[in-house]
Amino acid sequence: MRILIHGLNFAPEMTGIGKYTGELAVYLADQGHQVRVVTSPPYYPQWRIAAGYSGWSYRKEQWQGMEVYRCPLWVPRKPSGIKRILYLGSFALFSLPVILAQVRWKPALLINIAPAIASTPFSWLAARLAGSKAWLHIQDFELDTAANLKMLPGLGLTTRLSQNIEASCLKGFDRVSTISQRMLERLWQKGVPADKSFLLPNWVDIRTIYPLAKPSSLRADWGIPPDRILVLYAGNMGQKQGLETLLDAARQLSDEEEVYFILCGEGAARVELEQQAAGLSNVCFMPLQPEERLNDLLNAADIHVLPQRAHTADLVMPSKLGGMLASGRPVVATARPGTELAEVVSQVGLVVPPEDPGALADAIGCLVDHPAIRSELAVKGRQFVETYWTKEHVLASFLNEINLLTKTN
Repeated sequence: MRILIHGLNFAPEMTGIGKYTGELAVYLADQGHQVRVVTSPPYYPQWRIAAGYSGWSYRKEQWQGMEVYRCPLWVPRKPSGIKRILYLGSFALFSLPVILAQVRWKPALLINIAPAIASTPFSWLAARLAGSKAWLHIQDFELDTAANLKMLPGLGLTTRLSQNIEASCLKGFDRVSTISQRMLERLWQKGVPADKSFLLPNWVDIRTIYPLAKPSSLRADWGIPPDRILVLYAGNMGQKQGLETLLDAARQLSDEEEVYFILCGEGAARVELEQQAAGLSNVCFMPLQPEERLNDLLNAADIHVLPQRAHTADLVMPSKLGGMLASGRPVVATARPGTELAEVVSQVGLVVPPEDPGALADAIGCLVDHPAIRSELAVKGRQFVETYWTKEHVLASFLNEINLLTKTN
């Protein structure tokens, strides 16, 4: 089967949506399908075009046996408000001629990955012109998140206009999938029929992410003594994470000499966060680690933290959670009661209210003082991933669904 993927983020990005879209493409190719990808040059989470790529030119390359078309993209150094709209719009505009050119290839299935919702009308158009099935996969309800965080300029008019466009897009696709049950329910609220929706959670390759039998080598590389309790946040540093709460919790625990915090990753908010952490001797920032050291990174932690802002908990399902749990380390998450993030983590970790540094500090302190609880939660987290989120299970289910879809006349 010929499958065309249209999405803003793709490999070799090591985190977030690009990681999962790349793994999805490889899986489909390994199953014998012909796969092409229309995407942008890698830029995330650093928010700058990667070395060896240009943001102002088109490029065709071979990657893992498939054709990948890189389209120009304007990347703002500090993404916010109107800049986000322009950057997402630049991908939609510059990828339009490339996605339309693929009509002649006659794909049987076109998969659009959102964000960016701005590109979805063009994916739908190309699918209809090619006579192919159209699948929209939503990793992030970007419009709802932006509205809740007051990131859209001219909030009322802009939000209504964007939501109308989104509603039209959702109704036009043959299948619409998303990554959590609450997000699936949100699709139904937006008018997507249940029989056209599909749950496609972000998966974990439990063969590459697993508990180590000995301490991670990264701890020695970073100079972390064996008797220190390392509290780790690893991932994007942006507005949705609310990492200021974690820094405030670290400040409250600054007298606990055995507790040390590391924030590892990149993102638009990192510079500001480093400024806020000035003077905190128990906090250190580390750069994004290469993919081959991901398991070492996740195993370096004694405790993982997953902060989220209050208004984003059911608009996004943090993909990093799966790796945290698979590494066999306990997780403390910030989420409101009743959200899916809270319901999942409450089974295998600790949940505290979002944007409450005192509650977060107390939860971390509880795990520091009770190693038996840490061990119990670590086992539960690993078992949860093995039951629900393994790569083999999730992608086999997806493959079965696309086979059913493309056989439908």
